[in-house]
Amino acid sequence: MYYKYEELRSRPYITSDSEIPENLLHLCHSFGYDSGRRGNLQLLDDRTLIFIAGNLLVLLDISTKEQRYLRSCSGGGIGSIAAHPSKEYFVVAEKGKQPDIIVYEYPSLRPFCILRGGTERAYSFVNFNPDGSLLASVGSAPDYMLTLWDWRKEKVMLSCKAVSQEVYRVSFSPYNPGMLTSSGSGHIKFWQTASTFTSLKLQGLIGHFGKTAATDIEGFVELPDGKVVSGSDWGNLLLWDGNAIKVEICRKEGRNCHAGMVQPFALEDGQLMTIGSDGAVRGWDFESINSADSNSDGSRFELEPMNEMVVGHNVCLSSLVRSSLPDSFVCFAQDSRGAIWKLDFSFTYTTPDPECLFTFHAGAIQGLDVSRKSHLMATTALDRSVKVFDFLANREVTSSRFYQDGTALSWAPPLVNESGSLLVTGFEDGVVRLLELYDPQRLHVVTGRTPNGDAKLRLKQAFKPHNAHVTAIAYERNGEILATGSSDSTVFFFTVGEKYNPIGFVHVPGPVQALEWSPRSHSESRLLILCQSGHVVEVHSPDPEAQRPTETFHLPELPSLYFRFRSIKSRIKREEKIAQLQEMKEKKKKESGERMKELDQEEEEEEEEEELPAIYNPDPPCPLYCGFYSQPGQFWLSMGGFDSGFLYHCKFSEKQDQDPDQRQDEPFDFLPVHNTDDDPIRSVTFSSNGQLLLCGMHSGFIRVYPLQPGDSGLTSMHAYWALAVHDNQYGHLRHIRCSYDDHFVLTAGEDGNIFSFSLLPPEELEKGLQRKRARVPSPRVGLENESLAQDIENPAAYSIETAKQKLENDRLRREAGLKIAAKRKKLAELQKKFKQLLDDNQSLPEHVRLKPAELQLDRRFSEQAERVKAQRVREVRKQMAWDQERSSIALRKLQDWFKDPLEVTVVAFHTDHRVSAYRLPARTVPSSQLRDQRRPSCLNGDKATGLECRESKVEPAKDSSILEKEEMLHRPQARPAATKLTNRQIERLQKAAERAEQARAKIEKRKLEWAQLYAEKPNKDYEDPQDVQAIREAKENIGDLKLKSDKDFTVPKHLRMNAEEKRAELIGLEEKIFEKQTEMNGRIVALRDSKVHLVSQLHAQTQQVHRVQQHLAAHLHKPPPALPAMLPEENPEKRLQYSNLTLKRYKALKEQRSQTIEQERATYLLQELEKEMEAEEDESVKEGTPSMSGSSGSLGEEETAEEEGPELSELEEELRREEEITLLHEQDSLLEQMQSSVCQFDAELMLLRHQKLRLDCELKMADLRQLTLYQELLILKDFERREDPLQGILNERIMEEGKITSDLEGLHEQLQQKQKDIAKLQEREKGLITVLLAMLGKDNPFEEFLTKVFKKKIKRVKKKEQTGSEEEVEESDEDDWDDDDGYDHDNSDSDVGGSALDDSVCPQGCELELFENTLQLRERRLDLEELLAKEKKSAEALKKECDTLFKKEKSIKTSRMAAEDNLELINREKQQKMNELEVVVPLRLHQITFVLNGSVPSDLSPAVVVDGKELNRLQERSPQLHAEKIQQRDRCCEAHKQHRKLIHDSRDMNAEIQVLEERCNQLMMLKFGRLVDLEALQMLSGNRTVEELKQEKFIREARYAKEIRQWDMKVEEAHDALMEVTRRNTELLRCKTSLLDKKRQLEQNIDARQKKMGSTFEYSRRRVDKEEIRRLQGLVKSQSQQAEALRREIVLLSRQGGHVLPPGWAPLPPLPRLPTLRGRTHTGHQSREEGHLIPPIQAPLPPLNPLSTAAAAEEEDQGVLPNREKYQSLPADKEPLNME
Repeated sequence: MYYKYEELRSRPYITSDSEIPENLLHLCHSFGYDSGRRGNLQLLDDRTLIFIAGNLLVLLDISTKEQRYLRSCSGGGIGSIAAHPSKEYFVVAEKGKQPDIIVYEYPSLRPFCILRGGTERAYSFVNFNPDGSLLASVGSAPDYMLTLWDWRKEKVMLSCKAVSQEVYRVSFSPYNPGMLTSSGSGHIKFWQTASTFTSLKLQGLIGHFGKTAATDIEGFVELPDGKVVSGSDWGNLLLWDGNAIKVEICRKEGRNCHAGMVQPFALEDGQLMTIGSDGAVRGWDFESINSADSNSDGSRFELEPMNEMVVGHNVCLSSLVRSSLPDSFVCFAQDSRGAIWKLDFSFTYTTPDPECLFTFHAGAIQGLDVSRKSHLMATTALDRSVKVFDFLANREVTSSRFYQDGTALSWAPPLVNESGSLLVTGFEDGVVRLLELYDPQRLHVVTGRTPNGDAKLRLKQAFKPHNAHVTAIAYERNGEILATGSSDSTVFFFTVGEKYNPIGFVHVPGPVQALEWSPRSHSESRLLILCQSGHVVEVHSPDPEAQRPTETFHLPELPSLYFRFRSIKSRIKREEKIAQLQEMKEKKKKESGERMKELDQEEEEEEEEEELPAIYNPDPPCPLYCGFYSQPGQFWLSMGGFDSGFLYHCKFSEKQDQDPDQRQDEPFDFLPVHNTDDDPIRSVTFSSNGQLLLCGMHSGFIRVYPLQPGDSGLTSMHAYWALAVHDNQYGHLRHIRCSYDDHFVLTAGEDGNIFSFSLLPPEELEKGLQRKRARVPSPRVGLENESLAQDIENPAAYSIETAKQKLENDRLRREAGLKIAAKRKKLAELQKKFKQLLDDNQSLPEHVRLKPAELQLDRRFSEQAERVKAQRVREVRKQMAWDQERSSIALRKLQDWFKDPLEVTVVAFHTDHRVSAYRLPARTVPSSQLRDQRRPSCLNGDKATGLECRESKVEPAKDSSILEKEEMLHRPQARPAATKLTNRQIERLQKAAERAEQARAKIEKRKLEWAQLYAEKPNKDYEDPQDVQAIREAKENIGDLKLKSDKDFTVPKHLRMNAEEKRAELIGLEEKIFEKQTEMNGRIVALRDSKVHLVSQLHAQTQQVHRVQQHLAAHLHKPPPALPAMLPEENPEKRLQYSNLTLKRYKALKEQRSQTIEQERATYLLQELEKEMEAEEDESVKEGTPSMSGSSGSLGEEETAEEEGPELSELEEELRREEEITLLHEQDSLLEQMQSSVCQFDAELMLLRHQKLRLDCELKMADLRQLTLYQELLILKDFERREDPLQGILNERIMEEGKITSDLEGLHEQLQQKQKDIAKLQEREKGLITVLLAMLGKDNPFEEFLTKVFKKKIKRVKKKEQTGSEEEVEESDEDDWDDDDGYDHDNSDSDVGGSALDDSVCPQGCELELFENTLQLRERRLDLEELLAKEKKSAEALKKECDTLFKKEKSIKTSRMAAEDNLELINREKQQKMNELEVVVPLRLHQITFVLNGSVPSDLSPAVVVDGKELNRLQERSPQLHAEKIQQRDRCCEAHKQHRKLIHDSRDMNAEIQVLEERCNQLMMLKFGRLVDLEALQMLSGNRTVEELKQEKFIREARYAKEIRQWDMKVEEAHDALMEVTRRNTELLRCKTSLLDKKRQLEQNIDARQKKMGSTFEYSRRRVDKEEIRRLQGLVKSQSQQAEALRREIVLLSRQGGHVLPPGWAPLPPLPRLPTLRGRTHTGHQSREEGHLIPPIQAPLPPLNPLSTAAAAEEEDQGVLPNREKYQSLPADKEPLNME
């Protein structure tokens, strides 16, 4: 069953509810080829090739060049393609979210099956196995999944992650079906399918490069025996055996197999075929490769190719596909430089040359534009080519290659070139070329020649306005000016004409992205410059006729406006969020309109608390992609990065005085673009009528927006049509254009693809177009006679501005040279004239002649000149300061490198003995930076860990204050002000403080003495250091000591070495060698300096001898010794000394040689300079040293003069002889001094030479020792890799053990503390019983009852625990009930048969206070029991934790011992390896005593090398040890005796100490009643606070006594007044009593009279009674209303402190009756009815009942006041509470 392609293929996206048709654009043709994509070429049959072009799969007919297309089904692009071995199917692996693999049938192109779920984002490679039954796929990031498919069943067979890097290729082995190989970025991996118990699995081995550098592997070939041959980056082949490189294959003499990347692709006919990026195909002998082997790792195997084919020099082959015909040698090759080749690998004499079938652009398309006259399109790319296409006939018209990559292109408008033949192209080196397109066939009519091709490009003009690549080209709207922009942040303007001339340039704040001239609708012509950095600049069109400065082309006066984009996207998102929240809030208000206002307010607060997006400004700013004018001064911008998703409407600010780089301008409007937050608009174009806006997207999509006519504000930009065209990942659509007739749309992306679309259906397009081909412009008249324009070939050529500046600088330099020559000529004339004046002055008579001082200029002139010169010198030095410092540092470094380690040689005078200094290299600081201390030992680490753990263990035991809560003392609160003390109190406090300070000093002194004494006290385990040292030496030197070569030898811990210590020892030895050599070099240099001084001294003495011999006769002359000279090797540093004359001479020689021979090196100049300097020194020595012949000649002349002179007298002769004797003595002494000094120097040199020889021997021994140490270091390094992990494990175990030990100690301490606390609680419980018995006393009748009450167990509710901000929680734990099960067990017997024990009522006769105290004691007992239970529970938990730690400690100790054993084994093995090292010991023959048969044997292996002194010492040590043994035995006996005596003395002293302590405690109990701290008592000083409180107490007592007296007087007065009132009341009572008696008498009289009156008055009486009854009923009703009002008022007043409820609310329920005990003191009574508390002074009143009407009438008749009047007559505080 097949799938339907029309249902699967991706379709355009169209905005819903829009009228845009689905087929808005129709694909016409694909002009590009993504040649940089791996494996982008497959062969379906002999004439059909397929490759990927963005979101399309192109099927290309080789013969007809026709194309068919299949769209991507996902719309996310295509990742890889592969053809089935039978060519009946091909696979398209797509890209996108959860992409699919679609298998198409060929040639029907129907989807056969769909494979789903193989990767997350994209497939990077797919491939079939040799028989086509399986398919392997590899995903790209992020999962890199390798999947094997049974593609016919559409199911996954195996799947696993390949690697964590990009995979380029995967393939099945054609020889081993179960093997696969994958390769990619820096790796190759070998896979094999393996059967397990559950299923089939993939197992992979990553290839190890070993000593070979890691490389990316693009291709490989599996060999029949399982080996694999892969390529490399550098061009050699790698032969893999297993997962390691067996050999690297190269050509003879180490040449690479290919230049650059190499890929093996096939194994056939006994040869391995490879392709490379050098454009060559080579065949290699398979048998030689398969049998290639090497003896050493990393060696190469040299092999020459059997066959070779060079496709081309500018060719980079990346993949090959073979023809499907049997016995065919034809292959089709993918060229990464943008071509498809047809190759024949028959390698015969008739093999055809490689044929290039198709050519395309290689790489990203940098420029695209269309002709305004015809259906022609021009493109340029980074492949240095410019191509012209006919998109009507779907063919390439012409192509031209240049020297640099093309970066921009623009087709001149008809205003500039009416024929539409002019192209302007910008290149990478900043060159702009004007190219003319013409039809060469029409040139035949004029010239008579028949050229080839349909069109040609001819260079018209080339100029270089920029120093970086050209990014934009634009013509002014009138076609008069051309503007070019570059990444060097400049825009250049040219006049347009037959020849383009430069006008000038302007600087912009960033690299130019695009140039937009204002349209014709604007009044002025201006250029909008868009920079990549977010800057926008608008400049006026320059005037070509204006005068410009001649020095530069810069146009600083050109009017310009600046705009720097500032991000507003975060603010837009924030406002959108606020609007959403507001909308949600309004919606909620509508939904909950009936809710209460309080709830609404709470919701508003919650909504306001929701976090809003933060304001964010990206740094660096986001890139600007494109823009265009909307109105004059206003423009639209499309930004990338964070600011994508909107089109921003901007305008230039009126304030333009700010620096453009510091500006912050914001758009005044914006337009959201749907679904572009991560997909910004890269390019924009409009149709000619302005009704279509076409956008090229970052993701390779093309969007079309229909617009309303004249909509510059883009208000109608809503609905759109979008289609995925280019690659979604890297095919950014940078160029989109419409044809001149708006029938076609052309797109070009960074994936190298170029597409043409038509806006009309193909049928209508064919009807509407009258031509099948585009018209190529005809050549200009006279074109054939014009010479070719001069091109700019050198990329480093000067730009227009640079060339002009250079010409200006040359002109200024020439002018300066002419001025200097004129000044020099004038100076020469003045010098000549001045010389003439001097000659004339000299010829004058002396009295007329001017003196030289008079001829001098004024001194002020010379001073001024000196000042000016000094100022200029300072300025020059300031300018050259950096160069001077740099040169001085370089000179110092050279001197340190060459001068310091110079080798000095000192030669003796009379002999050939010499001594030379050591050649010492510069000392470098060791890179390891060794630590001074060794690694911490295990024991130290253990102790430190334990100590640290113990210190960090902070869990203090509970203080006793918890158990004694009722006895805690609260800290006194600080009083607001201090009370002034009296002088006596202050003096008493000072004395107490002095006494306390003296006592404190004595106590501190005593503590120091005790501390010093205890410090001197030895520990129980203390051992004498001398004894410890002796024991250690004995253990080391006495006993059964193993040799280091013994297998059971255990290296002591203090003798164990590691690499770090050995390295330190090696460095120490090197430092000692260096110190010795440096010391010897210093002595040799000092000897050389003494020789220099001696030579100078000898020269001086020789001069003195010559002066003496001048006064002596010739026969008395003694020849002086030969003067020594310093040899060059004695002063090697002189070669590095120079002077200004030397430098000048070197400069002269250099200039001379540069004129003659340019190839001479500086070394020859230095040698010649040294020779000249040596010759000059020899001449100076000869001139300075007087010759003996000269001196003798002069002496002879003097003698002859003397002989010829007059004869001397006797006195003169005597004086002459004395002088002669003196001179002879001086001569002899000088010669003797010279001889002795020379001999002494030679002796010193010989001594130093002998010392140096001895030092050489020692250094040689040190070198041997250094060699041994280095060998040991290598061994230790090897073992360190194994030892360090074990040592780390051991350290971890030791740390864990130490931590557990410290934890155990802490737990033991806590457990002991818990036990102490439990004991204290038990003692306190016993104390409570004792207190109860003492309180009851003897013979208490209620003892049994109170004891039961005390021991009774009751159910208790846990107390509420309050913490700072936590709520009070009341918990009733079930454990309390569990503990109280049968809580009356103790009293159950006594309660049987009797009434239950009621502990809430005090029995009659028992004291209430005694009963309450018993209850309090019971509460305290229950508290103690609870605390005791808690303590026991925590103690049990601690015990369990201790047991757990014990077990853990045991296991860790076992593992530690195992680690120590493993480490010990490694140490033994390390010692054995070190024992195997050979150590050189130089011996002389007399030191060898190992003699057999009177001769030294040839084999000395059984001999032992022993130090002779050590051997003698061992022989003498035997009797000494015997004597020491006897001595030690005696000392041991004496030590035992002393030990026993000390134990006896210690026991006696401890007993005496206990007796004294008991006596001290007894004395303290007698004096203080309890044990006190005597030291604290002695240090107790006067408490100023207490004294102040006492003083304040006295003051308050006096004040209170005064107040009491005043109140007593008031009480007496009140008492007197009370007596007076009582007396008056008594009189009134008496009067009342008499009145009542009178009333009673009157009533009796009235009753008697009524009986007598008869029936006459009966009727009137009844009438009066009825009226009175009515009146009383009204009175009762009014009183009832008043009583009800009073009752409500009482209810409110009785609930003071609670909540006052509003009217209509029910009252709160009454409080429950509190449990009270009889006899207890209560603060108030409880009302029976309402449950309210009444003050204790006011007893509850009984309720009042209303009076009956008869009683009321009777009272009224008797003259008694009614109830209402009684109540009204009562005082306010005596008013009744209830009126009922």
